[in-house]
Amino acid sequence: MAAGVRSNLGNLPLELTSFVGRRHEVAEARRLLSSSRLLTLTGVGGVGKTRLALRVAAEVKRAFRDGIWLVGLGDLRDPVLVPDTIATGLGLREQSFRPTLTMLAEYLRDRQLLLVLDNCEHLVDEVAKSVETLLTSCSDLHILATSREPLGIGGESAMRVPPLAVPDPYRSVSLRGLPRYESVTLFAERAAAALPGFELTEDNQLAVAQICSRLEGLPLPIELAAARLRAMSITQILQRLTDRFKLLTGGSRVAPGRQQTLRLSMDWSFELCTTHERQLWARLSVFAGGFELDAVEAICADELTSEQLLDHVVSLVDKSILIREEPGKVVRYRLLETLREYGREKLQEAGEDAQLRRRHRDWYNKMALRAEMEWISPSQVELITRLQREQTNLREALEFSMTDPTESESGVEMAAALYPFWRFRSPLGEGRHWLDLALTSQGGQPSAGRVKALCADSMLAGVQGDLRAAAARIEEARVVATKLGDDEMGALVTSDEGRLSLYDGDLTHAIACFESAINFFRKSGNIHRVIGDLLGLGLACGLNGDIERAVACHEEVLSLAEPRGESVYRSYALWILGMLVAQKGDPVRATALLEQGLQLTRVVDDPLTSAWCLEALAWIAAGDQRAQRAATLLGSAESLGKKVGGRTAIVPNLLRYHEECERRTRRVLGDRAFQSAYAQGEAFGYEEALAYALDERSPAASPASTSDSTTLTKRELEVATLVAQGLTNRAIATKLVISQRTAQGHVEHVLAKLGFTSRAQIAAWMVEQTHDERKS
Repeated sequence: MAAGVRSNLGNLPLELTSFVGRRHEVAEARRLLSSSRLLTLTGVGGVGKTRLALRVAAEVKRAFRDGIWLVGLGDLRDPVLVPDTIATGLGLREQSFRPTLTMLAEYLRDRQLLLVLDNCEHLVDEVAKSVETLLTSCSDLHILATSREPLGIGGESAMRVPPLAVPDPYRSVSLRGLPRYESVTLFAERAAAALPGFELTEDNQLAVAQICSRLEGLPLPIELAAARLRAMSITQILQRLTDRFKLLTGGSRVAPGRQQTLRLSMDWSFELCTTHERQLWARLSVFAGGFELDAVEAICADELTSEQLLDHVVSLVDKSILIREEPGKVVRYRLLETLREYGREKLQEAGEDAQLRRRHRDWYNKMALRAEMEWISPSQVELITRLQREQTNLREALEFSMTDPTESESGVEMAAALYPFWRFRSPLGEGRHWLDLALTSQGGQPSAGRVKALCADSMLAGVQGDLRAAAARIEEARVVATKLGDDEMGALVTSDEGRLSLYDGDLTHAIACFESAINFFRKSGNIHRVIGDLLGLGLACGLNGDIERAVACHEEVLSLAEPRGESVYRSYALWILGMLVAQKGDPVRATALLEQGLQLTRVVDDPLTSAWCLEALAWIAAGDQRAQRAATLLGSAESLGKKVGGRTAIVPNLLRYHEECERRTRRVLGDRAFQSAYAQGEAFGYEEALAYALDERSPAASPASTSDSTTLTKRELEVATLVAQGLTNRAIATKLVISQRTAQGHVEHVLAKLGFTSRAQIAAWMVEQTHDERKS
């Protein structure tokens, strides 16, 4: 594929403010990047390394077929997690037992992309190790890093980023000549943003030149100074800066170093804040990465009302201390890393550091516990999305719990509560990392939290195929649960023993464990566990040849999960149920189930289950003599599977079906035609693959936009009408004098044809259809 064809790939953010100058630096960086696969931009804090890197990346994106990918490392504290953080930044979800770096190298080996690693200086050794491994393994990979020091590995080109050009404050420069100094242009543009109508004049040109010179052309201090025009005049800004420099240098004519200049500008900005704004700046430093207003209110407010707090947040945004961002429909704020470090110093000086970090941990612990409690609910997708946005804060909170033995129980509780999130969304290796640390920190004290954490660690290890570690953890969990005499914890251990037996191929023991656990959790009313264990039981029964019972288990999962608004488990159930129904000889219903499953995986953004649904659809297509479609679906399933480290990690027993499908399809098409169709599927992105499988007109089209009432048969319209009236499958069957299974099949076809995932969507669609008919 020619370079530039897929140049829209990647995750480069849009620039929130204009990029000023740096033409020489951009050209030099592009030149170095064309001759070296590793370029590190170095320089002091606040000099503009990140902005320069993003501009260079944007200008070269057409040269990289597989896109530009930004990974921010500034908020990461644990060097062990560098590979996992890179994987997450690339949109990968590691599910295998292989080291993440190995999985990354395999994924990137045939890709032509630019990886931008921002803020590497505090993790330079681990970043250097990861970068060297990836560059050695991946011949088309280029890396652009920013750091206060070079990474120090072979083949690296290091480019020092200088400050912006400044005029001589002691020599007269014409008004027309000032804009050629980039620092002056930056000040003028940011000043106009702070004070609409501002422009350089004969009256203010000298003061502006002196401000830029005082600040040595450092972009961050210049932007902080320009933001002051909302409250001060140019002359006042210059006077305050002059007074500050005299204090710093004792009246000497020798200028301070650039790092001192940066410090001076932050001191000055801090002093010009109100008392409450200073306190808030310091307290906001407790957050890692971005944060949202509800977290600020809970952690930082004290005696301030919500309105007062919002006023102070807005004021810090106006002063360029805080950056406001809007990813999707959510407003988030963040401190630049340099300003966060300064705020943390002030928090420590105020003696509030431990108190605020504890508040921070407690709030994010509550978030994790809420997600665990409400996992089976309409809030599930929203909770998953929020936890993903808060990953850096979750890490910060967990890290705090490891620093003091008195905090360790909270760490175990939080780590265990995050299990569903780690299992279904985050890299499994990172989940195991935090669970291992939490369990070690807690020191072995028997508690329900420890049992849950041991079980969670065991399950993540089992999913990765690390069965020895999984068995050791579950054995310890059984010992602790027995010591506690806690029946619910005992049932939890039994349930997870069933999963390990399933992964290990001991289906008889797996079935017995699941049956015992389901019996207990039905009585205790723990629907979350019932649904999870029914999935395990259904899969074990299916692999054991009891297809009817397997179908019944998965149908019960759907009947329990759908009314509660759950999506993740339903997508699993639809995938497995689709395969089971196909085995029973009903490819039409199987296809409808798998298409429903794909629609749900799109909702929850789950490439692993998407890959399995695509794979199963390929098997059905091969059985229907649609060999080219089968090969394309196999290719797209393989491509998505690579994003999670391989699809055989969870259910290796299914590999034989894949191999049979490939053999059959190759036999029909021949090797050359098979490879062509397979490569077409491999080249699909996530949305393209789903759109192809669902026969949508374009990947961008929303499910509902591709459907209208003419796609439904007369009987399906009758069923949709009854669903809209709130009737169950049993009631629909009675009304239409058909079997309940037939009614269920009609509902499944309606859902699949309309691209919906719930009966509520059918009801809303019917209301809309009726309204449109009345209008016409």
